[in-house]
Parts: sequence; C-alpha cells; structure tokens
Amino acid sequence: MEKGTRYGRKMAEEVWQSAEVDALYRLASAGVRVPTPYICFEGVLLMELVTDADGNVAPRLNDVELNRDRALAFHAMLLQQVVLMLCVGVIHGDLSEYNILVDAQGPVIIDLPQAVNAASSSVASTMLERDVTNLSHFFSNFVPELVNSQYGEEIWNLYQAGLLTPDSPLNGRVAAPTEPVDIHAVIHEIELARQEEDQRI
Repeated sequence: MEKGTRYGRKMAEEVWQSAEVDALYRLASAGVRVPTPYICFEGVLLMELVTDADGNVAPRLNDVELNRDRALAFHAMLLQQVVLMLCVGVIHGDLSEYNILVDAQGPVIIDLPQAVNAASSSVASTMLERDVTNLSHFFSNFVPELVNSQYGEEIWNLYQAGLLTPDSPLNGRVAAPTEPVDIHAVIHEIELARQEEDQRI
C-alpha cells in the first residue's frame, strides 16, 4: 500500500488512532494518570477533559510555575507513571513537558499515538531512556542535579531483569559495567533500530 496515497494516509491515521485508544485504555486500567477514555467511534475518541483546580482547561507542564520543591514532587510523580506504564508493557515514546497536563492532583500524561510495546520493539530501551531524560532535563531547570541522573537506565535494567514493580525504589544511579563491550552486539542493535525506523517511514 502506498503511504503517499489518500487511502494510505487514511489507513496510517487509523492505525495511529487505534494504537492511542488501546494504550489509553490499558494505561487507565493500570492506574496511570491519563485522560479517561470514554468511547471511540469511527476514529473519533471521546475522553475526559482534564481541568485545573478552578475548572479551567489544565495547562501543559511547560506553562506551570514551578519551584524546586514542586519540581521534585512532579518529577517523582512522573517517574512513578513511567514505571507503571512499563509494568504493563507500554513506553510513551515522546514524553516531554509539552504532552503532560497538570490538573489539581498533579501531572496527567497525554498524546500516546507513538506508544511503544516494550516487549516487541528493538528500540524500547532507547525510547524509555529518552522519555526519562526529557523529564530530567526539563526539571533540572529547577533541580540542577537531576541533569546527571540515570533513572531511565535504572528503570530499564530493573525491567529487563524482571525486577520492576510499581513500588521499585529508584535512586537515579547505575553502577558502571565491568564486563567488556560486545561490539558486534552493539552494531547489531543499531542495525535493528535502523530497520525499524525505515519501516515507520
């Protein structure tokens, strides 16, 4: 099917919408703070309107006034959400301050059409670490020491070892590896990532 045709674009859009709907339902049932999905009919998704404490449309995280304490609290809450998502096999894939809303209780994650299946994607670890690094870089504007944290790698290592739970304690530090690097395995992973990226285009 030609992706450049009107039909091809329509089919691709339906696949993205379906992926977002599936991810929303899955995450909502796992307790992740996402807008509650109500119904999806003919490609139109009806979901909860996220509002602030005054009933207005909730602002994006990048538009919220933060200080050190609030930034630390929000960062911890969002790491918890990332862990909850990974515990049900989902990685956001494009998480940043621009697709997080803030309601009266704190951050709410939105925009999931590019969600990644952690078990089947060859770039899952890269996507997870990028999501977590985006958060660390944003919040490091208020908590500078977060810029050097390693939460993404720490979370992925726990997941790969089968040890990740919603209550896993995190400290943002990862011990340096002691075994020699397998260059052939690294090149193989890069090639798999390239192939997967080519399939998306």
